[in-house]
Amino acid sequence: MKHSLRSALAVVTGVTALAGVAAIPAIVSAWGDSDGGRQTYSLQQVNEGALGDKITFNSISIKDTDYDWYKETTGNDLPAGTITEEVNYVGARVDDGKNNGAANVWNGNEIEVHNGETYLIRLYVHNNNPGGYDAVAENTKVSFNIPSDSDTTIRVNGYIESSNASPAEYVDYVDFKSDQAFHLEYVYGSALLENNGIGANGGVKLSDDIVKSKSGGVLIGYDALNGKVPGCYEYANYITIKVKAVFDSEFTIDKQVRLKDGEDKTWKDSLNVKVGDKVEYQLTYQNTSDTTQENVVISDVLPANVKYVAGSTVLYNVNHPSGLVLDTDAIVEDNGINIGAYTAGSNAFIRFTAEVVDNDLECGSNTLVNWGQASVGETMLQDHAEVVLTKVCEEPEPTPEEPEEDLPTELPSTGPEAVAGSALALGSLGTAAGYYVVSRRRLR
Repeated sequence: MKHSLRSALAVVTGVTALAGVAAIPAIVSAWGDSDGGRQTYSLQQVNEGALGDKITFNSISIKDTDYDWYKETTGNDLPAGTITEEVNYVGARVDDGKNNGAANVWNGNEIEVHNGETYLIRLYVHNNNPGGYDAVAENTKVSFNIPSDSDTTIRVNGYIESSNASPAEYVDYVDFKSDQAFHLEYVYGSALLENNGIGANGGVKLSDDIVKSKSGGVLIGYDALNGKVPGCYEYANYITIKVKAVFDSEFTIDKQVRLKDGEDKTWKDSLNVKVGDKVEYQLTYQNTSDTTQENVVISDVLPANVKYVAGSTVLYNVNHPSGLVLDTDAIVEDNGINIGAYTAGSNAFIRFTAEVVDNDLECGSNTLVNWGQASVGETMLQDHAEVVLTKVCEEPEPTPEEPEEDLPTELPSTGPEAVAGSALALGSLGTAAGYYVVSRRRLR
């Protein structure tokens, strides 16, 4: 039980307006469509043992009576920024480079998009059981789906799953809208986990597998990315990704991969490989307009552990049907390669070779995502392909457990201001009065 004493504070999120406290723009719950019928609990019910041993996520719905109960129990108003409808846990806002803590406004149902603008999408994960480390959710994963199609409304779903929670899977959404057709591009490398544990100091990066909801997403956790999420507000997790809204343009880019010397010459979006394999990437640019497009620039962003083979870039187009070996490796540099002008309906293929290496591969499965980009004027489009490999590592020797420390008879007297330095960039800190009461009862 000593772990349950790490903090008497809870992490809460600034998304709703609370009576009697600083006003924060409210959002309307979106969960009625995506998670309708899921049982919810009042704050008072949870603190009076309604969950028992059950582990469930994002199921607290604060009732009118909770405000009075909270005040009578703690002597304080419910903290500003507390999520009052946790089942509405996916929201979005413009990535304006500013962080206003509890005053951040997250749009929980829909958000209007503008061409070229980047948006943060946040997913909130709260194990509602107040048992702390005695009620740990196991194998907890999160994911998003980013539809590739273009439309005037694009729905992004956020998913939570856990092997011992009930229910085991959760889904919520936010809709991106415009009066002009557009698509969303995931900003690679943007996935971030923030909490009061491993994500307390600027957050911890998550794999880009987070946008692969079909494959199960990525593990999160409080002390490590091991899928373990203790119960209580103070162990809540905040996951964000970035997406860019791109209004439909008059060209396309497609990215694929295959083994360089493999028998199978089929181009694929995903390829199983091993260290030492050489792979060939292909970027396909297509002018879909009825005019000539000048100064088409092609570039590529290689992931770690994929090494470009110098001198391997080849351009195929109507002037070079057999391929032109380029005397530059700028395709993997910031400025890319200007491949010239293309008339209406024409296209180009750009291929290059890379080698799969092991500089810092992690034990187990590794997905290495490679992004190809095409730019015409101020418009940039991108697409990705991936290679997947498994690294087998020896199991480390188990370390002996530390002896249990004597438990204090009272909770620490730490107040919210004492941990202001670890406040989440996407939320706010406040006292968890309801959970604080439970913790005290468990110690008596």
